[in-house]
Amino acid sequence: MSRFLSNATNRIDSKGRVSVPAIFRSVLAQRNVQELYCFQDFVFPAISIGGADLLERFERQIAAEDPFSPGANEMSLLIHGGGVFMKLDAEGRLMVTNFIRDFTGISDEVTFVGRADHFQLWQPDAFQVAQVKTRGERRLASRRSN
Repeated sequence: MSRFLSNATNRIDSKGRVSVPAIFRSVLAQRNVQELYCFQDFVFPAISIGGADLLERFERQIAAEDPFSPGANEMSLLIHGGGVFMKLDAEGRLMVTNFIRDFTGISDEVTFVGRADHFQLWQPDAFQVAQVKTRGERRLASRRSN
């Protein structure tokens, strides 16, 4: 199965690089992803990362709308204006740039979070808070529906 699942936290080295977990690198290899499309997530303080297919999916959504519509323009602003292409180095490390740090608050560690067809980079404490909050909201909603 070539899905991004689970999460892992890795330290950023002195040169500003972080090793992408082996399980995520294997999914990238299975999908033959050479260049990473990275964008500022629409909801969370995280950087979402996938292959060109992820960008193409968003661009198909934009193309299906009137190019002058507010929705198409807003989507383009988010996926093009808030996105960059990056590559892993030969050892499977990603450079943690200001594009990543400024949006996420990441400093010395990165939590990698699987999201099925892509993965995300989170500041570790922010990921823990979001997970606890989401679990609490789901439990509350479940109790209300019973």
